Amino acid sequence: MELYELAAYELREKIERREVGIEETVRAVLGKIAEVDGAVRAYVTVAREQALAKARAADERLARGEPARLLEGVPIAIKDNMCTRGVETTCASKILKGFVPPYDATVVERLEGAGAIIVGKTNMDEFAMGSSTENSGFFPTRNPWDLGHVPGGSSGGSTAAVAADEAVAALGSDTGGSVRQPAALCGVVGLKPTYGLVSRYGLIAFASSLDQIGPITKDVRDCAMVLGVIAGHDPRDSTSVPRKPCDYLKGLVPDVRGVRIGVPKEYFGEGMAPGVMAATGAALKTLQDMGAILADVSLPHSEYALATYYIVAPAEASSNLARYDGVRYGYRAPGCPDSVTMMTKTRSEGFGSEVKRRIMLGTYTLSAGYYEAYYLKALKVRTLITRDFDRAFEKCDCLVSPTSPTVAFRLGERTDDPLAMYLSDIYTVTANLAGIPGISIPCGFGEDGMPVGLQILGKHYDEATLLRVAYAFEQATDFHRMKPALRATSTSGSASASASAPASASTSTSTSPSASASDCCGRAPAGGERHA
Repeated sequence: MELYELAAYELREKIERREVGIEETVRAVLGKIAEVDGAVRAYVTVAREQALAKARAADERLARGEPARLLEGVPIAIKDNMCTRGVETTCASKILKGFVPPYDATVVERLEGAGAIIVGKTNMDEFAMGSSTENSGFFPTRNPWDLGHVPGGSSGGSTAAVAADEAVAALGSDTGGSVRQPAALCGVVGLKPTYGLVSRYGLIAFASSLDQIGPITKDVRDCAMVLGVIAGHDPRDSTSVPRKPCDYLKGLVPDVRGVRIGVPKEYFGEGMAPGVMAATGAALKTLQDMGAILADVSLPHSEYALATYYIVAPAEASSNLARYDGVRYGYRAPGCPDSVTMMTKTRSEGFGSEVKRRIMLGTYTLSAGYYEAYYLKALKVRTLITRDFDRAFEKCDCLVSPTSPTVAFRLGERTDDPLAMYLSDIYTVTANLAGIPGISIPCGFGEDGMPVGLQILGKHYDEATLLRVAYAFEQATDFHRMKPALRATSTSGSASASASAPASASTSTSTSPSASASDCCGRAPAGGERHA
């Protein structure tokens, strides 16, 4: 098995036993990126030289006899909306082109403090607004299971990188399902923590009351490891909750006997693809056979969740994105005679169509005469949705549902229909509105042989139960061991991949790019190379 195929805990054990070097490990992952990312296009920036320099320093540290840290030498990718000192951070938007942060986000600091090596910044929907990573201001990312399909979004670059072995783990951000939905579509593990558990300091804001950073990994044990590193109070983030540290690895036992699992009837209705329904039903049967107690529950206000989300999120986005005016950093439109014209032209040219759509929607709902009719009412419904979960958790320990109503759809299939795109998040937005944790794990395959994700939702700050149930299911099945087998890719970008190839299967991928280098926004930024 190649080094880049290993899980983080397996790699760390080899490094601790000095069976492999950290520079050797990082070079293996960078080689995999060079081999397949011309087709997958998971990365916006590859920080090759920076990663190798830190790998060499880590090898020297271990050679001096210093102990290996929890994530020692593990190559990790970071979604491009988290600040990385010395490496360009763009939110996949033209308006932030050239922005090189002078500081690291707290989560990046904590990962590097635990020994992780940051190998690059991953592609995303611009400012995290989207469900397919087709709204990137640079280029779309492709699903490693079939390059003609989307990877989901907005953290599609991070999930595609992990699925294609271009990173051992990654971080994404989840505002309405943007970690869990692409994790489901790419057949990997993705967790959205409880709001306030993980610091948002250094995360470029989309919707401040909804955004949360979460790990994307190859299996549940890795997820628990990464979460344990990034979680914890941060005085620099006013929304960070002071809580005692938790060792999430201790609770990973392959036993769900007596665990009460709620099945929300509202999440199993019209609009679910037959393959998703079948895979989810089989997963519930597996959990029941393992000793879990299934019970029907109701979340009656879920039907209003999507409408509520698309009032609250754009309203907060319109406020957060007001700072991008061409004055302080990022893109500035040239040749403008005055500041008003410059700001207007900068925002018109710098933002993509989906970002503009949400800014206008949010500004409208916050405007005089409409605030109480829309925004205030949405906040009241948000409270009702939270109370629905509180009542459900009085009867059960966690809830289980599909992560997405469909498997990954084809590139371009929904780009002209924003409402159809928004429906991709119908099962995930409620967790963000209520602030509860949720995890998506692979549970089978649906239409076109594409992965299906099982979503587990839990009580506030009860990530331990989610991880326990997810781990038990994972140990009873082999879905997390399945790997996409990328096949030859033509210069036109058409490709296919096997959805049933086991982890040990060999892969063969052409390095022919699926799009021209001119799509990639030009020059190499400080601290990294623009990856075309």
